[in-house]
Amino acid sequence: MCRHLGYLGVPRPLSELILDAPHSLLRQSYQPRIQRHGVVNADGFGAGWYVDGHHDAVRYRQARPIWSDASFSSLAPTVRSGLMIANVRSATEGTALDETAAAPFRHGRWLMSLNGRLFDWPGARKELWHRALDVPEAGAAVDTSLVFALAVEAWTSGASLGEGLAQAVGTLVRHGDGRLNLLASDGSSLAATRHGEDLYVRRGSDSTVIASEPTDDTDDWELVPDEHVVVATGESVSITPMAL
Repeated sequence: MCRHLGYLGVPRPLSELILDAPHSLLRQSYQPRIQRHGVVNADGFGAGWYVDGHHDAVRYRQARPIWSDASFSSLAPTVRSGLMIANVRSATEGTALDETAAAPFRHGRWLMSLNGRLFDWPGARKELWHRALDVPEAGAAVDTSLVFALAVEAWTSGASLGEGLAQAVGTLVRHGDGRLNLLASDGSSLAATRHGEDLYVRRGSDSTVIASEPTDDTDDWELVPDEHVVVATGESVSITPMAL
């Protein structure tokens, strides 16, 4: 469920990162190639990035398919980003279908997207809701909101970007589990987990891309092992096991 992509590197237009590749997120919204759950990703989309001089992340979200949004296709070529997260959504049954349920979720400079689902969202929410009260977007009627709140809790307690994602996955494994591929940014780095869904990394000379599936057919995409966390900074990319 869902497809997402993160980019860190030389600033490029959002259109190049999201719309223009042979198998871009736009194409994956109606014709995904590596998706075991769901057929299309037409229940909303979103993109988040950073602007010099503005502390919080900037975000654009809609509850409709990305292919139907002429405003975004007009905007995207004019915005350049060196750090970006985008998502096209296939909604889990029983979750909201409005804009508040579309990723990426935002809290200050943090952005996060979920590819997957919680297996027992009602049970996990009942047990863990008290840990989400300080995160306004945790109130959205979708399982991603709880996942995000747990990650924010870890980050505000001092965890690094990758550590916070891994801690959120570990907590949720103990509360019903799920397919928990998370993707996050903090204004300077990018991190992702693979837990139950495919995840790919492309390391270039001037950029790193982390994605649910490759956006083209080149041979430089690396499949991340399951139960691992990826962290990309301006200097390096690491792939390490998660201690769950």
